[in-house]
Amino acid sequence: MSQEKKQLDELDKVNAALSSSEQFIEQYQKPILLCVLAVVIVVSAVIGIRHFYVLPRENKAQAEMFKGEFYFEQDSFRLALQGNGADFIGFQAIAKQYGSTKAGNLASAYAGICLYNMGQYEEAVSYLKDFDADDSFVSPAIIGTIGDCYVNMDQYEKAIGYFEKAAKKADNNMLSPVYLKKAAVVYEKMGNKAKALEMYRKIQDVYTDPAAGPDVIEKYVIRDEEAGK
Repeated sequence: MSQEKKQLDELDKVNAALSSSEQFIEQYQKPILLCVLAVVIVVSAVIGIRHFYVLPRENKAQAEMFKGEFYFEQDSFRLALQGNGADFIGFQAIAKQYGSTKAGNLASAYAGICLYNMGQYEEAVSYLKDFDADDSFVSPAIIGTIGDCYVNMDQYEKAIGYFEKAAKKADNNMLSPVYLKKAAVVYEKMGNKAKALEMYRKIQDVYTDPAAGPDVIEKYVIRDEEAGK
């Protein structure tokens, strides 16, 4: 077969393929266009929601948070929580109105801490549990505060669970010893010296306590070992 004949055969195959593709497109043109249009509408909607709804809400919530942090730093927990009745709505309102934003999420943590400091432990727990984070510092601190709330409500088993969870979540020398020691203290309060000793041993063997130091932890261990004899 000549080279020219081969080229003509190849051209015929290409034409046939193009013809089949054209027929397919003509036959399914409407469904294809509808699918493409649907994708465009969804993408446009997501972009529109983000730029014209989510971001403005985030910015507004952050502006409100800035005012509340001032009261919080001054230990004016009631004003920080409930607002001043003028230009600040309060962490509670921010958490409820802007809960889907990052600032609204953080407002739940602030509201919970305010309520804890005001002695409203049960309500504090509900706000603290609404806070969502996955880091080794803020998240353990909030979990540990839930434990503190349960201690003040005399719900010691729950408190210990949250202190141990906070220590595990942090898994660092700064926070983990703090929450393990809190758990140990509650175990002692419940009369469970063995579990208290277990917590102190864990601090001694796994972590370095920057606040007290290994020598102080050793005293706790020796004390509880002697108490268990």
